[in-house]
Amino acid sequence: MTKIPMQPADSTPATFHPNAPTKTNILGMNQEQLGAYFKHIGEKPFRATQVMKWIYQHGVTDFAQMTNLSKGLREKLSEQACIELPEVVHKEFSEDGTRKWVFKVAGGSLVETVLIPADDSKVNGRKTLCISSQVGCALDCSFCSTGKQGFERDLTAAEIIGQLWVANASYMEGVDSTEWQNNVTNVVMMGMGEPLLNYTPVVSSMGLMLSDHAYGLSKRRVTLSTSGVVPKMYELYKDIDVALAISLHAPNDELRNELVPINKKYPLSELIAAAKAYVHDNNPRHKKHVTIEYVMLAGVNDSDEHAQQLVALLDGLPSKINLIPFNPFPHAPYDRSSNNRIHAFSNILNNAGFVCTIRQTRGDDIDAACGQLVGQVADRTRRSAKWQQSIKQLAANEQQSEG
Repeated sequence: MTKIPMQPADSTPATFHPNAPTKTNILGMNQEQLGAYFKHIGEKPFRATQVMKWIYQHGVTDFAQMTNLSKGLREKLSEQACIELPEVVHKEFSEDGTRKWVFKVAGGSLVETVLIPADDSKVNGRKTLCISSQVGCALDCSFCSTGKQGFERDLTAAEIIGQLWVANASYMEGVDSTEWQNNVTNVVMMGMGEPLLNYTPVVSSMGLMLSDHAYGLSKRRVTLSTSGVVPKMYELYKDIDVALAISLHAPNDELRNELVPINKKYPLSELIAAAKAYVHDNNPRHKKHVTIEYVMLAGVNDSDEHAQQLVALLDGLPSKINLIPFNPFPHAPYDRSSNNRIHAFSNILNNAGFVCTIRQTRGDDIDAACGQLVGQVADRTRRSAKWQQSIKQLAANEQQSEG
């Protein structure tokens, strides 16, 4: 059984306060929390499963429409509770079927979410939603535009699961709740932010994604992507069974220190050990592999030698490798590897026995491709200001040299 930790009282609005003047937002509460809420207001805890099904399986956010609840309970919930979704301030649909939403969250900052269909012509085809976990990102990976905007705060469970609710609703406009279907088939925690640095709300939200009373997704269809927060990786497999992806991007410590600075704290030896522990835990039902994400940067990490180093690094780790052509952003210090170079790199990995795929770039016409998600963040790290200043200085140097 999936273990879903309770959320600390101060980490998310999915809590209740007896003397609070505002309504309690029950979006994002797991079954245990929602059961405790109903007990708190003098109702039976089993009401939790009924309400969860209304919210996540029928798309209903108006208590008055929850017809299997008594009239008195519906009125009580309308007075004391709410189902508050993150506010959509912009949405854009790409010609290739990719969909992007910009959400305004508490405090006024913006975060982005992207849905990528495998084939938009198929009504029941795979639809993968890339969900954000933080406002901005606390890490500063050198090839990622999201990291250049700095970091403001963690998203709450309501703000995380609300992204999935909105994405599903986009396919259900005008559909009665009795005919509601959840069209998102896969979820990846690969949007803005490092999920393991917002651990409790992220794990609780993934629990709702797996719950039969909510979205009922397969544990192999919910993926958490991390840059390598090693201590939390050891916690993760104890708390929930989902697929794991690692943003690796370099096969040696020297290069990874430059591309993914968290490597200085948790070097590759520790990261790979944690990944092996996640795959080879003691539960025989947990048959897993790790997905290795590797962005292809021309002349930086894409040589035959790098590929051979990657083969050696991943020895003994059940894994598949996903090569990601670099998606440029303004003033990016890197270029995308050529198609010939990417295929040569892939061939070395395939010949070594790895399953290696090359990610098809989707949604770049609406800046929805991997590494391009940028919201509007009240940056507490001042990283955004430093990045903008470096761009101005670079432009000034170029102008001076031309003069």
